[in-house]
Amino acid sequence: MTRKPALAVVGATGAAGSELLQILTRHEDVWGGIRLIASPRSAGRVLSVRGEECAVLALDEDALAGVDLALFLTPGEVSARWAPVAVSRGAVVVDSSDAFRLDPDVPLVVPELNPHAARLRPRGIVASPHDTTLTLLPAVGALHAAFGLRELVLSSYQAASGAGRAAVAALREQLALVAGTELGTATGDVRRAVGEGRLGPLPAPLALNVVPWTGAVRSDGWSSEELGLREETRKVLGLPALKVAATCVRVPVLTAHSLTVHARFEDEVTVAKAHEVLATSPGVVLYDEPALGDFPTPADVVGTDPTWAGRVRRAPDDPCALELFLCADNLRQGTALNSARIAELIAAEFPR
Repeated sequence: MTRKPALAVVGATGAAGSELLQILTRHEDVWGGIRLIASPRSAGRVLSVRGEECAVLALDEDALAGVDLALFLTPGEVSARWAPVAVSRGAVVVDSSDAFRLDPDVPLVVPELNPHAARLRPRGIVASPHDTTLTLLPAVGALHAAFGLRELVLSSYQAASGAGRAAVAALREQLALVAGTELGTATGDVRRAVGEGRLGPLPAPLALNVVPWTGAVRSDGWSSEELGLREETRKVLGLPALKVAATCVRVPVLTAHSLTVHARFEDEVTVAKAHEVLATSPGVVLYDEPALGDFPTPADVVGTDPTWAGRVRRAPDDPCALELFLCADNLRQGTALNSARIAELIAAEFPR
């Protein structure tokens, strides 16, 4: 007997949840039914998916009953509590939070790179990487397969939406406050104009500014997102000793993360060969004609699926190293799309 599996989307009313519902509507229908779940305060809202109106259910054990696969787009503390409950009720869980990414019994999956790992889930959970990691890996993973990756030095330029809707609201309010002013020419004038009460979840003003910090404090001056980018990259690529150093920066962009990448390889590389690899890799678009003004920016890539790659150069002092710039929509490619693709891999395990 064949049947399509039943899907639950937990966190359906969030920003990534909204993107996911669009993706489910656009992709092939592999689901026997889709159940939308969110926090109790969002229960009763009606959302559209695949042309049907669905009432949102409050997250509880009953809402998770009878589900084959539960896709969590929730904060880590919510996933940590409720993902095991969903597994105990018979579901496979795909989780987009940081709750399980580095758990050795939970595979961390990027379908373009390690789809086989989605089947290896002793805890019944599959994790999706952080949105910054997902901006990086489609391109860097393809280059690793061609040249053998040895070392990464990274700087991220992360959009406000990566810190949640409160950060987006704070940036919008700050931009309105500073619009048309002469701020930014004297020490502290932007901070005074914005005021401490309008920072939202950020440690400093984001309008007319960049903030060299994302995540929580960790030892030796590192942030949780910098160390997470390092460990997630190692785990997905299967390179536990890979040298990775990252500096994560929040920038005044609403949506789409960017990265500068210094990648050192075992073999000598050329720009022509790197272009060939990137242009033919799934999940990557090569956009690299600087003389024509062609290189990816957040304004270009927002609302699109792939990682965009440009500014590809061979390092001037190392024939085994490349410099490049990557950019991707952090809500779409960086969260919702990867989770949907993992879920579709698992759905294919059901007999048809």
